[in-house]
Amino acid sequence: MPGPSAELVQQLYRIPPDRFVAARDAAVADARRAGDPGTARQLARLRRPTVAAWLVNLLAIRRPELVTDLVQLADALRAAQRELRGPRLRELSAQRRAVVAALVAEIRKLAAAEPDAPPAGRLPLAEVEATLNAAFSDVEVAEQVRAGRLLRAASYAGFGEVPRPQLRLVTGDDEELAEERPARRPGSQRGRPEATPRTDRAAERAEQAERTAQRAARAERARQRRALDRELALAQADQERAEAELTEATGQERDGVSVLDRIEAELAELERRRAVAEQDLSRAKLARRAAERAVTVARRRAGEVEAAVEALAAEEGDADTGGGAAD
Repeated sequence: MPGPSAELVQQLYRIPPDRFVAARDAAVADARRAGDPGTARQLARLRRPTVAAWLVNLLAIRRPELVTDLVQLADALRAAQRELRGPRLRELSAQRRAVVAALVAEIRKLAAAEPDAPPAGRLPLAEVEATLNAAFSDVEVAEQVRAGRLLRAASYAGFGEVPRPQLRLVTGDDEELAEERPARRPGSQRGRPEATPRTDRAAERAEQAERTAQRAARAERARQRRALDRELALAQADQERAEAELTEATGQERDGVSVLDRIEAELAELERRRAVAEQDLSRAKLARRAAERAVTVARRRAGEVEAAVEALAAEEGDADTGGGAAD
């Protein structure tokens, strides 16, 4: 079965690692719905790359020509090390350092253009640099970098694929040592590649890429500086406004405290006056009840007296009537 297309796999490896699994599972589900279980199985076997590997893959996918230059320079560097050519090796090593620095700067720029990429301060650029250096020494790593399918960062302790008995320290006396060695037979040079125009072109392209990356890095730093200056001006304006608001709020707080203290004092006075008034009211109620009882007693007494008066008046009237009849 044909399996997943290279474009689909490349698209998946362009996705930031924290979204890779979800995108891969969605692609697997699409393949199953399309009736292609083989493609679904192959997609399911794809593994999520680390952030450093994803950054290197992003470079291979977005700027493949720069990775091609890296691979060509790596071939030339390995060839120079196999031949133990000191001056050429030193020249290519210097180019390697420049190319790696330029590629790291380009990777930082590519990551900044990705909407879901980690912040610039959290990019594992040291692992990225170690992986690019490993690509110069390890053919397998170089091919993985070229393919854009790297799963994790790589590292390499040294350079060269030559056997250990042929290894030696490259110093500034290489040319003198070369003169002291016996002359090789003409046939012994067969199969040893010399520097080719293709290698020189790769080196020139690498230098050009470095210059371009440096210009881009300077432009990016200038852009960031302008953006930071604008943010600083806005932040300072916000600070001044916040400090003015703080001063005003502090004054309002002091005024509020004064008003509250005055109100609390007034409330305390009102509470005292209320207590006095309640005492006066209690005494007035007691006096009223006593007066009511006195009124009741007086009314009852007055009624009794009025009744006695009326009785006396009636007796006097009867007496007067009896006296007149006797006459």
